[in-house]
Parts: sequence; C-alpha cells; structure tokens
Amino acid sequence: MRLNSKRSAVFLVVMTLLIAACGDGGTSDTTAAPDEGASTTAPAATEAPATTAAPSEAAVTLTFLVDDTQNTIDTATALADAFTAQNPDVAFEIETRPGGGEGDNIVKTRLATGEMTDIFWYNSGSLFQALNPTESLVPITDQAYVENIVDAFLPTVTANGDVYGVPAGTALGGGVLYNKAIYEELGLSVPTSWEEFAANNQAILDAGSAAPVGQTYMAPDTWTSQLFILADYYNVQVQDPDWAEKYTNNQAKYVDQPALSGFQRLQEGFESGWYQEGFGSATFDDGLNMLATGEIVHYPMLSFALSTIAENHPDAIQDIGYFGQPGDDAATNGSTIWMPAGIYIAGTSENQDVAKEFLGFVASIEGTDAQTAAVAPQGPYMIDGSSLPADTLPAVLDIQAYIDGGNVSPALEFLSPIKGPNLEFLTVEVGSGLTTAEEAAALYDEDVIAQAQQLGLPGW
Repeated sequence: MRLNSKRSAVFLVVMTLLIAACGDGGTSDTTAAPDEGASTTAPAATEAPATTAAPSEAAVTLTFLVDDTQNTIDTATALADAFTAQNPDVAFEIETRPGGGEGDNIVKTRLATGEMTDIFWYNSGSLFQALNPTESLVPITDQAYVENIVDAFLPTVTANGDVYGVPAGTALGGGVLYNKAIYEELGLSVPTSWEEFAANNQAILDAGSAAPVGQTYMAPDTWTSQLFILADYYNVQVQDPDWAEKYTNNQAKYVDQPALSGFQRLQEGFESGWYQEGFGSATFDDGLNMLATGEIVHYPMLSFALSTIAENHPDAIQDIGYFGQPGDDAATNGSTIWMPAGIYIAGTSENQDVAKEFLGFVASIEGTDAQTAAVAPQGPYMIDGSSLPADTLPAVLDIQAYIDGGNVSPALEFLSPIKGPNLEFLTVEVGSGLTTAEEAAALYDEDVIAQAQQLGLPGW
C-alpha cells in the first residue's frame, strides 16, 4: 500500500495492526506453523542486538526481542535503561524482528525450538493465544504487580486462568472522534446513548453547516467503514458478557442481537442522511481533514488518527474530542478499547526471577513515566494510577476517563481469533444503502466459517 507522505510513522505502525484486525492477511491468527521438517534454527533477527550496559559488568543480562518499529524500539530501550538505572547489575540486549507474518513466524519458531530471548514484546489477544502460552511462557499470576494492571487488559494476556504478560505502550480508543468547536457552537452534549447521538446528528442536519457523520469508502480505505461494527463491541458485551466465547464456539452470530446492532447503526446513518456528500469517493485523509476543518462533525475511528490530525492541523487538534460509540442504555455507557501489546517471559529463560522483576517495573508508575519520557502517548496506559503529561491531546484524556471509570472492553479481536476477510466490503454495501444490515450480517456469519475451520476451533 502506498502511503501519503503526510501520514505519520505512527500511522504505519497502527495500520499494520488494523489491517491484521480487518482480515487482510498482514498479521494473522492463521499464520502457518513451521513445517515439521524445517530447520530447528530460529530465524535471524534483522538488526544486531543493542546493549544497555556492558554485559561483562553486569551480573545478569536479559535478552529482549521486540518488533522493529521505531516507537517499539524507543519504548523498550527506555524501559530497559530505566530498570538498569535502578538495578546496575542487570543489563539488556535488545534484538529486533520484522512485523507481520514474518515476525509471527520468528516468535513462534524461537519458542518452539527453545531459542527465544528471556523476554519478548508481542501482541496481546488472539495472537498471544496462538503461542500456546501454557506450554511456552512463564505465568506471572502470583506476582503482586498484576494488581496494578487495568482489569480490562488482563483477559488479553490470560490463558487457562493464568496471567502471562504486562501491557507495553498505550491503548487506543475505538469510537467516535468529534469536533468540539461545533458541539459548543450548537450547544450539544456528548451523547451517552444512541438516541442522544441520533438527536445530535439531527440538530447538525438542521443547522445545515456540516455533515453529521463522516464516512470514507474510497479504496484502499474501505477498512474505515467497519468502525460502527467494531466499536460497538463494548455494547455487545454489556448485554452478553460471554458473547466472545460463544462466538468463538459457534454459539452466537452477528445476524442476531446484540451483535446485529452495529450493522443496523451503519444502515441508520445512511437512511437518515448523516453521511457527507461524496462519501463513497472519500479517503481516510479526507475524513481527518474534514473533521479538523468542521466539514463533518463525527468520524468513527481509532484514536491513532489523532497524531495525523495533530501533524496536519496543529491549530485544530485541541478541538478534537472522543467518545465511545453509544449503545441503547445511557446507564451502561462505555468504550471499546484496542489493547496494547504485552511483554512476556519465555519458559526457557534462565533468568526468570529477574525477568519477573522487570515486568513488575513495566507494570508500575515508574515504568509508564519512563515510556512517556521516550514516546509521546498515543492513548492511555493500562496501569492503574498512571498519569499522562500536561500536553496530552484532549481526545486521549477523554479515553483515559473511560478507563479510569472501568467502563471499557477489549475489542473483539483481542478476545476471539475469528475475523472474516470480507467485513469491510459488506460494511461499505450497508453504509452505501446497497444491502440491509440483516443481509450483510448473515453474509458475514458465512464469511467467517472457513477461517474458523482452518483454525480448528471446536463447534465449526
């Protein structure tokens, strides 16, 4: 995919994750395991290890494998340096690997052959589950610092009742970015129910100066059409806390409520005239520009987009806010969250006690402060009591408020490995009025069958 030069490096990082979430094959839960007859030598990393202190001067050297994105390298290095400053007898050798499917294979191969580093940075959620954590990783369930981790993150690094990882980096909100200046001009309040959201959109239509909701369906940005469905997962799990497990076991469907509501919300937007003129030929960049300039008031999106708005519209970024996609009941209002990666300990590590201490540092306020000093937060930390710097973007603080209130849920992709490849095309059809919510949901339920069978999931 060719990217506009205006887009920030953060866009590249998160797009890799989002493309994986959208079933586009970049990073996937269906990555094939190495052939049984393949060499048992783990694939080489692409960069020479970086050492934070001379190993000969340290009692222990922890080896640390991370992906090769600059944000990850900077964050991991900052954490290692800060830990070594407190523990001079501990040094780190940081090694990088590529992302995507190649990186997945490196992680899986090293774990399978016993050649994994002491600790490593890797996805949480369904990709973590694919590592067979109960056999390959060290549980940290009995460590006191697990209590520091925000409850919503724990299911994404838990297997068979044991916790295996701590959050690395920040979470992202998946909901609605909105123009606060127009809200103030029209006297609108942040909606806490879908009825209130619809009423706000009608007020915007009546004012006639902007489109209520931005949609951007121009290829290759068709992935943006999925947000009304993906961001609705918090509302699904509020009504059925076991929905993700049922869905994974072929016991729940999108064609039925509560999951059908996301498709219906997308259809309602088209039928109510909420979307801007020419949305079928609009791009992701168009959506961000229109939001910043007030041509649209709402844009369903992940909060990683804030960095691009800040770069291209620095004077407008303070007027961009965030709210979770509202559901039917204002009393249960919350937000879907895209969780950060985790840091894990390999079962073959000979330095497990020191590794556990390092994970404890990562899961502390000192750890989040070290990360903030190295990389500007793109979302809230998943550590209780952590704080964000004074110059944090307003929308990030909005997301933090949902986390502080405990009103969040991981996105479905962190709880289930099932994600069909054609969702974005079905949502474009619904958002364009070409098919109904019910028809698209039924087609999507069929779309996921092949993947579930390929993964060998029970009940499929």
